[in-house]
Amino acid sequence: MIFILYLLLVIRLIIFKYPYAQLKEIAGSWEKNVILEGLDTANFTLFKTIRMYIDYSYMLNSFENLVGNVAVFVPFGFLFPYVFKRGRNFLIMFLNVFLFVLGIEVFQLFSAFGAFDVDDILLNCVGAVIGYIGYILFEKGRACFQRR
Repeated sequence: MIFILYLLLVIRLIIFKYPYAQLKEIAGSWEKNVILEGLDTANFTLFKTIRMYIDYSYMLNSFENLVGNVAVFVPFGFLFPYVFKRGRNFLIMFLNVFLFVLGIEVFQLFSAFGAFDVDDILLNCVGAVIGYIGYILFEKGRACFQRR
């Protein structure tokens, strides 16, 4: 249940982050041009946004954006193995987070409820990997404690 609530919160924070009136206005403007505009503003170049945040860190809220994109997916990597037995396998967890994040980014690309950015995919997956490492360390510590 916690994992489902977490996923809903992520979707709310990433896709439906704007006020309802603004979302309604965006949805009302959907047409072919919106999709083409999404393709024009999308970032398909790895490290382009990350480099921009680093280069202009004095002007932008770079730290918040970079760390936020990582931090929001740490719980995914930690919780997924508890919810799905097969999720204890790193590749299974990674494939699932990658597909979930890719789905969000593709939705943003075609809906105008955000902007597609390949760097977001990278940062979100890094967050899940950090969470998975936390899961592994937690389980090893718990197993060590239980043997005593």
